[in-house]
Amino acid sequence: MSAPSPHAHPSEPDDAALMHRIQISDESAFAQLMQRWERPVKAVIARIVLNTSEAEDLAQETFVRLWQHRDRFDPSKSVKPWILGIAVNLARNRLRWWRRRPSIALDDWTETPEAGSAPATHGSQQLEHAEQTRAVRDALAALPPHFREVLVLFEFEGLSYADIALALGTTPKTVENRLTRGREKLRLQLRRWW
Repeated sequence: MSAPSPHAHPSEPDDAALMHRIQISDESAFAQLMQRWERPVKAVIARIVLNTSEAEDLAQETFVRLWQHRDRFDPSKSVKPWILGIAVNLARNRLRWWRRRPSIALDDWTETPEAGSAPATHGSQQLEHAEQTRAVRDALAALPPHFREVLVLFEFEGLSYADIALALGTTPKTVENRLTRGREKLRLQLRRWW
């Protein structure tokens, strides 16, 4: 049985209980799970596709797929990797789709807002923070998608190797290798900052 969702209020049913109800076509449970997971799903997708409006569309599609394939959910597994796995697969497919359209410039496609807001500091510190934030975002965007997916799920979502492996349909060892190689690539690109 899965642990209670960190997004759930103590008096609300946990994700596993909601999924059980969803599997028997309870639309109110689906609405509750969707409300609980909408922001985290959008955040994961936005960090992978680097486009906030596309993340909105793909988040909606994630929940459509969840509803359509609710009978495929294994109640002995955790809900979070299953939902994020659907989201990552949709993001991965969208990136492939866009790569086949060379008439779209990367700058047109990449429109995510700055990650976090700059701290209330003075001139040069604020500029340096904005430059550093942009450098991290650009370095993450330059990574191959299989490294980016693992880094997003591990660093931003706090998933374990096993849960990432479940979400991506791979092994924990592959997750560990991709995480190590992705971090090395980021470190090289960001050596100016650290």
